[in-house]
Amino acid sequence: QVQLVESGGGLVQAGGSLRLSCAASGLSFGNSRMGWFRQAPGKERELVAAINWSGGSTHYADDVKGRFTISKDNVKNTVDLQLNSLKPEDTAVYSCAASVGGSIYLYWGQGTQVTVSS
Repeated sequence: QVQLVESGGGLVQAGGSLRLSCAASGLSFGNSRMGWFRQAPGKERELVAAINWSGGSTHYADDVKGRFTISKDNVKNTVDLQLNSLKPEDTAVYSCAASVGGSIYLYWGQGTQVTVSS
């Protein structure tokens, strides 16, 4: 059974930082791609960053490049998202998700709220 559990959200002032963590279990990690998504009220869910478990190649949405960093820990089986230089428009529920074997993102965590005050 695949489980993804996020932690690390909260309230921060503009310009501040947060670190989100996603603990994954039950996956075939070598064939997985992990993504962090976010959904703000009234907006569609969007992919923020993604990383291949094998090889570690990354992808970022244009509006977070240079501010957010996705990383993985092969021992702890976690995928972290470091959020720096946060802006009020980064406020959203952030969720991690897993894709296996090139499929769509099938597995999702419950999400964690990030709120950035101006």
